[in-house]
Amino acid sequence: MYGFTIVENLQKMDKDIKQHELKYHKKRVLVSKEFTFDAAHHLHCYEGKCKNLHGHTYKVIFGLSGVPDEIGIVIDFSEIKRIWKEQIEIHLDHRYLNDTLPNMNTTAENMVVWIYEEMEKALINNSNECRVEFVKLYETPTSYAEARREWMINE
Repeated sequence: MYGFTIVENLQKMDKDIKQHELKYHKKRVLVSKEFTFDAAHHLHCYEGKCKNLHGHTYKVIFGLSGVPDEIGIVIDFSEIKRIWKEQIEIHLDHRYLNDTLPNMNTTAENMVVWIYEEMEKALINNSNECRVEFVKLYETPTSYAEARREWMINE
């Protein structure tokens, strides 16, 4: 049977641990956060069901990397959420994507690059050398497009 222990001596700053001990290393680390949104679109120059107006519940997964700050954090997960909500999701959630995105065919392949670029722009002034390593955009639970840093830089 599993039990749990009640912590009797909660670790206290400057008594049990010092400020300089909070950062354990200076190595780049990847953190990830995912979001969902619902949107409608249709594809141009396409002969299949997707040429008609239809919708998806999309899932976006961000992989962001950086060097942890003085307390051991690369980027606060709440900051990723803020960027998503204020700068990216407003163009996507419950929208007709053909109207709200730049002129493009609203394929997962085009959209994932746009999402990557928007997150990268939002991180420009971020400390900790934080950058986008990848973005995955699921159009269905089993189908996704991905943009990776090495492809975005070298191509």
